Amino acid sequence: MWLTENTNQMVEEAAKNVEESAGVLKSTLDDMISWFIGKSGSVLVAIAFIVIGIKLVGMMLKLFRRSFERSKMDESVSGFLLSIIRVVGYILVFITAATIVGFEVTSFITILGTASMAIGLALQGALSNLAGGMLILLLKPFTVGDYIVENEKGMEGTVTSIDIFYTRLLTHDNKMVVIPNGILTNNSLLNLTNEMKRKVEIKIAIAYHSDMKQVKDVVYDILKRDNRILENEPKDVFLDSFDDSGMTLGIRAWVKTEDYWKTTWDLREKVKEAFDANGIEIPYNRLEVDLLTEKEGRI
Repeated sequence: MWLTENTNQMVEEAAKNVEESAGVLKSTLDDMISWFIGKSGSVLVAIAFIVIGIKLVGMMLKLFRRSFERSKMDESVSGFLLSIIRVVGYILVFITAATIVGFEVTSFITILGTASMAIGLALQGALSNLAGGMLILLLKPFTVGDYIVENEKGMEGTVTSIDIFYTRLLTHDNKMVVIPNGILTNNSLLNLTNEMKRKVEIKIAIAYHSDMKQVKDVVYDILKRDNRILENEPKDVFLDSFDDSGMTLGIRAWVKTEDYWKTTWDLREKVKEAFDANGIEIPYNRLEVDLLTEKEGRI
């Protein structure tokens, strides 16, 4: 009997709570509908302002871009500044739209001030990337057009833009890589196109019985006849190491940075063709087995 009365009481309290919640929800919805009806004109004006404001920001960005191009500003700096102008422009558009509807700007400032610590923690990565972008522009470890290799993940490509938070790379197979600026400033990287010239280094195996003078003469002749090899820079052909099945020949020569890969590929082909024509053997791994007779094997 006592259990039944207690259950009925709990059901009545639950029903009462549901009824009260429904009343609060209905009251909130009524207030929102009333507010929206009362502000319908302001809301429509704010929406129209957002649409027009976004287009104006786009037009402003085009004007700034043309101005930067006429002043021959560095692409890295101009891209970063355009990113900042875009973000600031959009923020101003949406804040102005909010004031049109009736929100107080001071309220936003108060909320931001109260929640500054939480916002700072939430935006810690974004602020790090922003600071990283500024450091890239100031220190210039690379610029737009450079080919870089990011050592943390091994991502590489040609820098196409340095934005406010991210740097974009285009890989050799036309893929876009987006890397946070904070990663690029907090880790080491390779800039493969920073200098005007690069050293081509090739290693190729030759047999132990090869005539070293003949081998060097053949390779030096190839380097001499290639117009992309810089004449005033040293050219080295040397014995690099002794291996199990042969010796390793090292070849080094300087070329313009833009000729690096094409020259490297062509030299490998030319060396192979010249070695074949002159009877210079390129060995491969092999195992020689000597069989001893029973008599020879005794001690």
